Amino acid sequence: MLAKRIIPCLDVKDGQTVKGVNFENLRHAGDPVELGRMYSEKGADELVFLDITASHEGRKTFTTMVERVASTLSIPFTVGGGINELRDVDRLLSAGADKVSVNSAALRRPQLIDEITGRYGSQVCVVAIDARQEADEEWQCYVNGGRIPFGKSLLDWAREAADRGAGEILFTSMNHDGVKTGFANEALSLLASHLTIPVIASGGAGTKEHFRDAFTQGHADAALAASVFHFGEIDICDLKHYLSTEGVNVRL
Repeated sequence: MLAKRIIPCLDVKDGQTVKGVNFENLRHAGDPVELGRMYSEKGADELVFLDITASHEGRKTFTTMVERVASTLSIPFTVGGGINELRDVDRLLSAGADKVSVNSAALRRPQLIDEITGRYGSQVCVVAIDARQEADEEWQCYVNGGRIPFGKSLLDWAREAADRGAGEILFTSMNHDGVKTGFANEALSLLASHLTIPVIASGGAGTKEHFRDAFTQGHADAALAASVFHFGEIDICDLKHYLSTEGVNVRL
């Protein structure tokens, strides 16, 4: 059985790591280069770097920052934000990224997934999905950093992305983001039961037990979090030892 992965996420705006609640009310969380180095040393399995306003503002991910972060890492590094074409992927891989994360652009033009995986292989392409559970209990996909509903359901889009060759699905529950009450385990379990590619859980981490539940109830392959790591609420090394005692297979 593959080890479950713990992934810190650096949401970056204007060169600084930020974190909010339900995608709003952002506050500064530190320098992304220093945080990346710290997480690499503390036993994180991977690092995700998201330029959270790139798609909304219509600009490219800050390549120089990617280069600086990549130079400090000894773990796989995924970068997302403002990726619309293969030239963007070329630029980020050349800057030191191991994978790219596509979100809004892939929803608008799903062929982007085919193009990325056709040139670089599925292992390079992570499809990030920001979804909200609406009043009718359905999960709706959103674009532009969670600002605009797109009219496609979470499961339908995840299936299509997988069929087009995506290597992983990074599912962020907008309802749970930053609230620290646990991951969207029912939705995660639904995705896991319908997909043959890894699912990364995002949105809702507040305690070590929440990570355990994402793996045991949500059947996630990896769990991503931001503020609990950035602000020292959970230590990654301590978290992994806890998960191990709970019977979750992690790399210690």
